[in-house]
Amino acid sequence: MNDTDSGATAPGEEPVAETTRHEERAEIGTETHEAGRIRVRKHVEDVPVAQTVAREVEHADASERVPAGEGDSGEVETLPDGSISIPLFEEVLVVTKKRVVRERIIVRKQTVVEEQTVEAEVRREHVTIEADDGVEVERRDRGPS
Repeated sequence: MNDTDSGATAPGEEPVAETTRHEERAEIGTETHEAGRIRVRKHVEDVPVAQTVAREVEHADASERVPAGEGDSGEVETLPDGSISIPLFEEVLVVTKKRVVRERIIVRKQTVVEEQTVEAEVRREHVTIEADDGVEVERRDRGPS
């Protein structure tokens, strides 16, 4: 239907012309959009650690000679050339690393409600009725203008 279509008339009735008035309405709401991101990065730092540890080392001192006692086993090995072998021991330092949890970082986000005024332009149609001289127009308001 066009804006100036005329409706059907019954016999004996005057023809009626109609038009439709439109207006825009603003619908203002919210949409969620990603405003940005935060990044949490961690870095590894090498920290030198020094600790003094006592360790035992055996040294052989052949300057003292003591006659062996009766039944002395001493765990001495005699070599084919006639020399003897006495085992010497030392402690070996062992360093082990263990990964432990130091702390936990907790990041929380929160939603804050802010009020903002939004301005926009909307279009409204207004109707003006003009008539030729001598034509009477009866005006009936039908709602908001």
